[in-house]
Amino acid sequence: MAKTEGDGATPVGTFALRWVYFRADRQPTPRTRLAATAITPDMGWCDDPGHGRYNRLVRRPFAGRHERLWRADALYDLVVVIGHNDTPPRPGDGSAVFMHIASPAYGPTAGCVALNRRDLVWLLGRIGPETAIAIEPN
Repeated sequence: MAKTEGDGATPVGTFALRWVYFRADRQPTPRTRLAATAITPDMGWCDDPGHGRYNRLVRRPFAGRHERLWRADALYDLVVVIGHNDTPPRPGDGSAVFMHIASPAYGPTAGCVALNRRDLVWLLGRIGPETAIAIEPN
């Protein structure tokens, strides 16, 4: 079954790892060969299939539906953008598919890949622009 916006499923396939966003106020710049950018309070990610910036970084305030990257919890302290539905984005085929920090109880995500902070930091030190992630069905 194909990934669709809001289905809560992680897409299946092999995807490039695009770049990293991180909370510089909570941790140092991560060691990685991927491009890394500090998250600012005005950053968001468009998840509005009807908007021309769908599945792209946006600046808040933003008229379309979007996800805030600057969060009160720690889930987005480290975010790796997974290259799903981005070349070019197809409206409704899923957005904001990230690898990020898992919730304390490892609760479900809305379709992302979540790891504990220690493992994500370790992984970031070993990946680069040539790295891909293979996501297989359960």
